[in-house]
Amino acid sequence: MREYSVPVLVDVPASANLTDTVFQRAEQEPGAIVLRRKVGDDWTAVTAREFRDQVAAVAKGLIAAGVGPGDRVALMSRTRYEWTLVDYAIWSAGAVSVPIYETSSGDQVKWIVSDSGAKAIFVELGSHEETVREVLPELDGLEHVWCIESGAVDELAASGGEVADETLEERRSGPGTADLATIIYTSGTTGRPKGCRITHDNLLFTARNVANGPLELLFTVQDRAVLLFLPLAHVFARMIQIVLIETGTVLAHTPNMKNVAPDLQAFKPTFLLGVPRVFEKVYNGAEQKAVAGGKGKIFHAAADTAIAWSRAEASGGAGLGLKLKHALFDKLVYGKLREATGGNLSAAVSGGSALGDRLGHFFRGVGIEIFEGWGLTETSAPSTVNLPGANKIGTVGKPFPGVTVAIADDGEILVKGRHVFNGYWNNEEATAEVIDPDGWFHTGDIGELDADGYLKITGRKKEILVTAAGKNVAPAPMEDAIRAHPLVSQAMVVGDDRPFVAAIVTLDPEALEQWKASNGRESATLAELSADPAIVAEVQKAVDDANKAVSKAEQIKKFVILDIDITEESGHLTPTLKVKRNIVMRDFAKHIDELYG
Repeated sequence: MREYSVPVLVDVPASANLTDTVFQRAEQEPGAIVLRRKVGDDWTAVTAREFRDQVAAVAKGLIAAGVGPGDRVALMSRTRYEWTLVDYAIWSAGAVSVPIYETSSGDQVKWIVSDSGAKAIFVELGSHEETVREVLPELDGLEHVWCIESGAVDELAASGGEVADETLEERRSGPGTADLATIIYTSGTTGRPKGCRITHDNLLFTARNVANGPLELLFTVQDRAVLLFLPLAHVFARMIQIVLIETGTVLAHTPNMKNVAPDLQAFKPTFLLGVPRVFEKVYNGAEQKAVAGGKGKIFHAAADTAIAWSRAEASGGAGLGLKLKHALFDKLVYGKLREATGGNLSAAVSGGSALGDRLGHFFRGVGIEIFEGWGLTETSAPSTVNLPGANKIGTVGKPFPGVTVAIADDGEILVKGRHVFNGYWNNEEATAEVIDPDGWFHTGDIGELDADGYLKITGRKKEILVTAAGKNVAPAPMEDAIRAHPLVSQAMVVGDDRPFVAAIVTLDPEALEQWKASNGRESATLAELSADPAIVAEVQKAVDDANKAVSKAEQIKKFVILDIDITEESGHLTPTLKVKRNIVMRDFAKHIDELYG
């Protein structure tokens, strides 16, 4: 078994918990700006003391409402200032937070609230409150429903005036590293979500070792600031939130994905957190805008130059000719792309799925370096991440300090470290299935470690397809390659027990609007476009590109383009945009059978 370890960089004392930094910084740097809150069109500064005072007030309100030490409090909201405020207030009351995606259905809310035994829930919007009220009769233990948009946070803060400071401090400082901080439910791609028990140590150990280790340079630049738009209910954004609070990096939020572009220009972040789909859309949008403006050739030449320059820099440096071309396109193209993100952005962190070599090199060539990492909810988000100055594009980096990664004989990635969760809530049987007697967490992902300790993900163990001819096929790399095409929304490779590998593809509605305008097909329906020879030819190009990376036996022989998109709303994607394979296989069985007709 091949393994690679990185020594611990920062220890965390047993008495520490996640609220310490908030309360200590308020005393040490009371005027330091730690967050910015959007009020109207303006970004209002929130100082360390102001944030601490608001956290303390809401925590006192929770105590006055009867929330006790260790009680679970759910939080269902989009990414916004109050998410962070309430999260830290729950911890300051000595309680445990349970995030719920704002897109969750009534059944999903009922399961998470009932399974976690939540005593109270914060919801953001009236529609969220309606969802909770619908299932409230079946939730015997739920005593409070507080709606953020209805002013419940301010009311709760005002209601705790009788709670003494000493009582709050006793509650706040009571939990130590071994105590439960949050229960985060998995996305549920293969069944009912499981609650991951995440301790204060899991989160603090990870945050401090990442921030002082591989990503230290991102948190030491002048006027550092981050705009969060990914769901804080997901462990990835949640961990970054904690890193930002721990490092004093200015944090802001945008709850609406449609506002990301203008908010980036107004807020001017120094680095960004994203998933591959976000970076794909940035690239595709820039490409389509250039083509529509008659500058497609210039853009494609600039993109090829950025990629070539990045590859050359990774292998000894670009030659004079390439440097001159790169400098020219920096003025014509790259500078405008950077300006679209606010002008200060030079780095980003990507996770969730594979970014792909081409995008990684493109953005580095443009001047925005993306550091890809990897992890799961069970590992408190990251287990590996690439490093500034040692970014090996195409990998998910090396273990961060205090983590050991190993590759089992069957290719499964195993992990050890203090960032590994302490088991599934109310499900010891499932816990025993993933943590072996030697303490290794079995991730379910398949991968490879190179000689320098960099990890490459090659598939998901449960998603490996075995064709009728006995060929093992990892679908994820091919799916990622197909999804990189601007017209493609989703792709799912099939072929289990079938004679050959095939794929289901859906089209991106936003990209189609631009395509229709550029091709004189404004009135065409999605059903018509899914069978349009020009569209089919474009998808065939994406499939051909994906096939280049695999053996002949693994190549996609046929595909079908659906006349609908598969989305979270349709029930086919998780909130983190992972495909629910079993649901897609069930709902589109007829289409799959026709591929093999």
